[in-house]
Amino acid sequence: MIPFDFVYYKPDTLQEAVDAYRDAYARGLKPLYYGGGTEIISMGRVNSIRTGAVIDTKDIPECGALSVGNDMIVIGAGVTLSRIHESGCFQLLGHAVGRIADHTTQCKITLGGNICGTIHYRESVLPLLIADSTVILYGPEGFREVPIRDVFDRRIKLNHGEMIAQVLVDKIYASLPYVHVKKAPIEKIGYPLVTVCALKQNGRISAAFSGICPFPFRSREMEEALNDNSLTDVKKAAAALKCLPAQPLADESAGGDYRKFILHNTLMQTLETLGAVS
Repeated sequence: MIPFDFVYYKPDTLQEAVDAYRDAYARGLKPLYYGGGTEIISMGRVNSIRTGAVIDTKDIPECGALSVGNDMIVIGAGVTLSRIHESGCFQLLGHAVGRIADHTTQCKITLGGNICGTIHYRESVLPLLIADSTVILYGPEGFREVPIRDVFDRRIKLNHGEMIAQVLVDKIYASLPYVHVKKAPIEKIGYPLVTVCALKQNGRISAAFSGICPFPFRSREMEEALNDNSLTDVKKAAAALKCLPAQPLADESAGGDYRKFILHNTLMQTLETLGAVS
């Protein structure tokens, strides 16, 4: 049971959602946009999140869109992880979100909710980073279309009152060779010790990571090491590890050195798999 009261808004359009946000904010209610609500509910129960208003975006048409056009894959922020996985629209993303939580929870968690969440793994963002995805945002100033790399740096960085409406992925990325590896204490659904998502395009590997540091990330320096063909695969993996953007995460699940050991082996697996394809 959530131990505080809040106002519930159910807008039908993006503009109604933003208007609700403005209204709630003006009343001092510290509003939150609500997709699947799993994090708000679970963290609200233990008082890790408190809000006076939630704005449920599930019925907004743009947020529920999922389509594959001639050139672009369109995924609404309100599309659930299970629907993405089952659609097969972008298999790397489908594999990544298909390993977040259990199936029942995947039927509630939305893409936008996972990207914007405070739990630091946020594995759905990894394929989007290496596919150079575009994010469609909507806020008090209207629409804003930006590359995900410009608004996601360790976490999503939105303007006041803004929400994610959709994510666009160039269809070419759905046909590229890829690797998805998740290592977790509970292998199927646990939080990751290490997750690696990688694509190979025009002979180069792009990769993004979760679990190893206390935030998900794509590192150009690590990619340079992984694509340095003057090195053996063992040295590529070792060089990439030296480029981590922060100290490895150490918690009750695993220490930093153990996470680095797992990542080294996972990078070797990734290099071997993608090295076998052109």
